[in-house]
Amino acid sequence: MAMRQTPLTCSGHTRPVVDLAFSGITPYGYFLISACKDGKPMLRQGDTGDWIGTFLGHKGAVWGATLNADATKAATAAADFTAERELQPLIQPGSPSHHSHLNLMEKAYVNEKALLLWDSRSMEEVKTLMFETSVSSMEYVADGEILVITYGKTVAFYNALSLDLIKTVEAPAPINSASLHPDKDFFVAGGEDFKLYKFDYGTKEELESYKGHFGPVHCVRFSPDGELYASGSEDGTLRLWQTAVGKTYGLWKCVLPEDLGTENSEQLYSTTPEIKA
Repeated sequence: MAMRQTPLTCSGHTRPVVDLAFSGITPYGYFLISACKDGKPMLRQGDTGDWIGTFLGHKGAVWGATLNADATKAATAAADFTAERELQPLIQPGSPSHHSHLNLMEKAYVNEKALLLWDSRSMEEVKTLMFETSVSSMEYVADGEILVITYGKTVAFYNALSLDLIKTVEAPAPINSASLHPDKDFFVAGGEDFKLYKFDYGTKEELESYKGHFGPVHCVRFSPDGELYASGSEDGTLRLWQTAVGKTYGLWKCVLPEDLGTENSEQLYSTTPEIKA
């Protein structure tokens, strides 16, 4: 009997969560930042969802947030026509800052039904892709140079250097965001039907689907170690989902059925409780 997915629920925001990003793995673990329409980006421990701090300063909805690889700096962008960069170290005082191998915003730009590829040195447009509907999200996978693009019910994978199409996968509902696992075995996607979908990257087969949010899913990303993925929703929460359900990791603990009584064993496999972070 398969175990049920038990997401960790990260509360704290008061409006829809519209963007999120993980740092790389540091000596202190990895970290998660979220952007929200409440104008207050939040930093959390990536594997548990525990709140670390809130960035104050924006006077409008925050639409984008990201961390550098070693989690010493954060950048946010908001509807108050400003972009903020946290210059003080976030985690390790006195630690040097390292740039990730590619700044995606210098590489590609999503605008309505088009994707533009730019040369970051000359600042000239190199190539344009047109789509049938508005592009809802884009993820750059440095290992393999892959762009994951979502529009309508489609999740498309492109070569990030040439913009040649690799493959497309059709989902059951309109998709707002998708993320490819670091090992490229599968990917997850979320959208307008409140669900998270997991697909086999090679065969395109839908493997699983989970419903935990109470509103459309706006963003989803895998952690840098691939052990979990985070989702942000219209319901104002982030949720952390296990990649391998039942594995001991973070706040999840694997309990074997033989270690439980019959009543507790049935509950483990028949219900989907939530864990608050």
